[in-house]
Amino acid sequence: MELRVLKYFLTVAREGSITGAANSLHLTQPTLSRQLMDLEKELGHKLLIRGKSNITLTSEGIMLKKRAEEIIDMVEKTEAEFEAINEIIGGDIYIGCGETDSMRHIAEIMKELQSEYPDIKFHIHSGNAEDVTEKLDKGLLDFGVLIQPIDLSKYDYISLPDKDVWGVIMRKDSPLAAKKVIKLDDLIGVPIIASRQMSKKYSAQSGFLDWFGGEFDKLNITATYNLVYNAAIMVEAGLGYAVTLDKLINTSRNNNLVFRPLEPKLESGLDIVWKKYQVFSPAAKLFLDKLQNKFGQNNL
Repeated sequence: MELRVLKYFLTVAREGSITGAANSLHLTQPTLSRQLMDLEKELGHKLLIRGKSNITLTSEGIMLKKRAEEIIDMVEKTEAEFEAINEIIGGDIYIGCGETDSMRHIAEIMKELQSEYPDIKFHIHSGNAEDVTEKLDKGLLDFGVLIQPIDLSKYDYISLPDKDVWGVIMRKDSPLAAKKVIKLDDLIGVPIIASRQMSKKYSAQSGFLDWFGGEFDKLNITATYNLVYNAAIMVEAGLGYAVTLDKLINTSRNNNLVFRPLEPKLESGLDIVWKKYQVFSPAAKLFLDKLQNKFGQNNL
């Protein structure tokens, strides 16, 4: 497969038609159609369903689209890194992170580094640990900020100093809003909007099973979420109580939501991680140096 043809394929997938893609690529329609048919022949699978006025992807086409985007991203990232070697120190740093107030520590280092090297640019990918580690393993990210616990056997890492506190966000007019802390009995029977850390797959590692003891299966989990912004919208709509980390949602006096910590306290630490034996770009190496200077060089 040639990168040029993969870019053609992605353009067709984006435009939804041969005509639109050909115009975008400044190619004739017969030339573009022939390139796509050669790609299908090379892979041995039909990638496109050609309708009268539009193009749709087959299941194999959807899979190739995802892989092609990753390949193009990787190639562009690599080219940018090599271009940066011969220039004034600059380039792109890619960081994946979960939702945590401790990102402010990372933001402070980003600001400091960018003040010294204005040509350095940062790209942040927000997602859960599964999303971040997948991109990290594929080389699409330089660093990941992960909420503990997480399997770190494949990574070098630095532990950040803060711990995030788990609790519940709710409407101010909710019955539980009158309490200062939320205990296990308070959550039995009420509609729960649960984070991924509370799922059976992750709860044993995150400490939730220990916190809930034998009562975990009695929870009335009516919805789940990946990013807490969406959970807050569901809470405001009256769908239930969202179990989440502190300081992620505005619970100021003028807001309709409040946060109450769990009792006994449940906390999660954080790590910034990178692949073992990773070869960094000059910009990413400078960022790592600043991380190590601020937080120490343990766990390498």
